[in-house]
Amino acid sequence: MEQPSKYTHVFFDLDHTIWDFESNSRLTLQQLYDDLNLRERGIDDFDRFHKCYLHHNDKLWDRYRKGFMKVDELRWKRFMLALLDFKIGDEPLAHQMGVAFLEHLPTRTILFADAKEVLEYLTNKGYELHLITNGFEKTQHSKLKHSGIDHFFKEVITSEGSNALKPHKEIFEYALQKTGASAGTSIMIGDDPEVDIKGAQNAGWDQIYVNHINKEIDFTPTYTVYELKELMAIL
Repeated sequence: MEQPSKYTHVFFDLDHTIWDFESNSRLTLQQLYDDLNLRERGIDDFDRFHKCYLHHNDKLWDRYRKGFMKVDELRWKRFMLALLDFKIGDEPLAHQMGVAFLEHLPTRTILFADAKEVLEYLTNKGYELHLITNGFEKTQHSKLKHSGIDHFFKEVITSEGSNALKPHKEIFEYALQKTGASAGTSIMIGDDPEVDIKGAQNAGWDQIYVNHINKEIDFTPTYTVYELKELMAIL
């Protein structure tokens, strides 16, 4: 199949789209739970602690994306709030966990099924592959390297590097400047309907919604897939 002339540049989100954030995050939190003996500190249920962490992490990320919180505060406060759910008011421990989490998390290597095969396929088809991610610069590059997929991407546009966050138009405009692409020849692939898909729509890009969790949404992306290998039938 010939490469569709419409697209020359393919932009991926990383976390939750290619890199299995949930699985890698849980493994990392389990490591901290064991290394820091949190059971002895009074957290006797790891699953409940994990759920508390996810709850606070999601809420704080939403505040960060909306500009209400600085990244340095997010990194430790998500742990502080989870600890407080277990009546542990230990701010130094929360800071320690914030540092350790970001040290270990990027070394995890679980990808969604067929990720490398799809990236190889798209590269061989002649597309220029890039990333647009709201993650932290050093962390995201480390994930790519440890997972063995860094060589697939020509440009990695992060919120830190671009000084903008998805879904805001500015990060998509920055991506076009950085890559020399145009909105009409670019397509965004991501898992988050609001951040990736609506963000790309508002910037005038086509989009592919990777609906790993079969979530219903109230608008229609350009394309929707449920697993990464379906991208090969579109691109």
